[in-house]
Amino acid sequence: MIKNGTRLASQVCDTQVIVVRSAESLDDLRCGGRPMVPIGAERSGELDPAFADGNLMGKRYVNDDGGEVLVTKAGAGTLTVGDIPLRIKEAKPLPASD
Repeated sequence: MIKNGTRLASQVCDTQVIVVRSAESLDDLRCGGRPMVPIGAERSGELDPAFADGNLMGKRYVNDDGGEVLVTKAGAGTLTVGDIPLRIKEAKPLPASD
């Protein structure tokens, strides 16, 4: 299982992430339709047009299994677990200060 703090890179675009909350499902973390690899590992393949919606730097992406990653470098690929896209984690509203 991928551990918290693990840094991963896309094989097909500029995307880089760090794992904030590990989950078993993140073992199948992909970007642009290809599995993500440790930063500095060999890259291969091409961006799948079906998974080319991009991602945003500084945003946290989550899945239903509790996995959470933080995008440290944005790219053209869609972050997915298998074929299921991750969604941007919504910020919690701050309490009223009245």
